[in-house]
Order: sequence, then C-alpha cells, then structure tokens
Amino acid sequence: MNKRLLVTGRLPGEVMASLKEEFEVEANSEDKPFSRQKLLQSIRDKDGLISMITDNIDDEVLNVASHLKMVAHFGVGYNNIDVKAASARGILVSNTPGVLTDATAELAFSLILAIARRLVECDKITREGRFQYWAPMLFLGREVTGKTLGIIGLGQIGKAVALRAKGFTMRVLYHNRKRIKVSEEKALHAKYVSLKTLLMESDFVSLHVPLTEHTKYLIGADELSLMKPTAYLINTSRGPVVDERALLNALREKKIGGAGLDVYENEPALTPGLEELDNVILLPHVGSGTLETRIRMATMAMANLIAGLNGEVPPNLVNPEVLTHRGRAK
Repeated sequence: MNKRLLVTGRLPGEVMASLKEEFEVEANSEDKPFSRQKLLQSIRDKDGLISMITDNIDDEVLNVASHLKMVAHFGVGYNNIDVKAASARGILVSNTPGVLTDATAELAFSLILAIARRLVECDKITREGRFQYWAPMLFLGREVTGKTLGIIGLGQIGKAVALRAKGFTMRVLYHNRKRIKVSEEKALHAKYVSLKTLLMESDFVSLHVPLTEHTKYLIGADELSLMKPTAYLINTSRGPVVDERALLNALREKKIGGAGLDVYENEPALTPGLEELDNVILLPHVGSGTLETRIRMATMAMANLIAGLNGEVPPNLVNPEVLTHRGRAK
C-alpha cells in the first residue's frame, strides 16, 4: 500500500498529480483552510503531511497522528508547528526557504512605493468620483528616490530589498543580529547601525525578521516614537513582530507617516480601527503570492516529503536533532 498523505491546502495541479503518483492522497480542494476538527480527523492515519501556515500543528494534533513521520511545511516560517514536540516523536519537519525571496522583496518594495505615493487612497478617491480637477497641492505623496531605507533583518529577503533600493539611489541602513561581511555591505551599499539609529534616520523601515521570542513586539510604542513623523513602516515578515495596537495609535495620531502591512498580529483579524485609516495599506498576506513562487514552494515541499518518507534526509530539514532520535547518521 502507498504511504498516506494529507495536504491541507489547494496546491498547483501539476504538483498534486505528481503527489498522487507517489502517495494515497487526501487533499483540501478549496482555498478555505481545514477546520480544526477536520484536521484532527484527517491526520489520524496519515504518514505524511503538507501543512499550511493556517494549520496549528501542536501537541493535540501530533497525539492523534500516530502514523505521522514527516511534516513538509509549505512556507519559510514554521512557528505554527511545535517542532520540539515533533522531534520528541521522531517526526521530521521541513520548510521551503529561498524560493519566495524575490516575490516577497517585490511586494515589500511595492508597499514602499504605494504608501509613499498614496496609490490605494488615490484609487479610492478616483473610483468614488472625487477626482474632479487637477491642482498643484492635491493628492501629494512623497518621493522614494534618494530617501533612506532602514532594513531590519538583512537575510535573503532583506538583501533582495536592498538590491532593489539601489535602483532608486536610496541610502540603505540595516540592523541585524550579526553584521554581514564588509564586501556584502559594499555590494548592497548598506550601512550597519543600531536599531535606534535606524529608526531615527530612516524614511522607510522594512521588517524582514523571523518570529521568535526575541522579535515579538520588536516594534512597539517606544520604537515607533523614534521614527520620523514622515516615515513609513513596512511589514512583510510576521504580524506579531509589530505591536498592532501601538501602530494603530501612531497612525491615528500621525506620529508616523503611514504603514504598509501584509501580515497581522492576530491574522486574519485586524486590530479594530486599522481598516478605517487612509494612511495604511492592508494586504491579505500575499508576500509569496505569485504563481511562479507558489509552484516552486509546492515542488520543494513535495521533494522534502518524498525524501523524508523514503528514509532520506529532507533537503530543508529544520529539526536535524530528530535524526539522532531515529537512530540515523547525520
């Protein structure tokens, strides 16, 4: 009998066809996430799981998944998975790093341009028939060219954003856990500074950090108070990196110029009041939302899964400690 696989999100057709050649597949055929009850019911007899960011793979799920050997996560961040609990049960966990770098960097820069030039607000004004004449001081935005961009988290995506900033002759500041090589700094025209300096000097602050115990509420009321009243905050990383209530207050009181958000603290719910503001752009978590990227993510998740269920080490294993638990050689 083929190994049994659960896929909790609708994947590209060509990837699903390949999976069905390898496994006995139960898959979500809709874009709506599995309910908790459905997940608990469906996971019981499965050997493998391709999970989505909307799935909470916790102790309760792992307890009923007595046959589960592999969780191939469809995404880079995997804070929705209790990796420690999975490792304790000898369950391999993988993710899909690298393949969404360009798509997410493009979206971050799209938000920079859109919030600076008030594109969403102006689109709304035009659709509502409020554009009736041209005047020198109407619908004014801010130029991006030559401004200072502060990047918090200069990993792959952060570096890709810095590369795009060169095309707008922006001054790039960055803050990271570790300073990158001087040669990379020169190539990116990026300068390492403290978080405080970055917040005080940047016209745009773009977040590209993972969600950890150290980065939750990395940007709160104190950090927002350091930003220029004309500066913009861009978040395409993880919602809880920003204290959304503090951001709402800063936007309402015009303590900063605006914000562009693709992720939320209690996603998909918004902090009440955000939706009423014109100085924030709100997107539905589409950082990796290109057809090309989603195909690459699905293909990588499939490759990880096939390797893991065939007794090999998945290319993107995030819990290598499980290999010792299973008695494998690293």
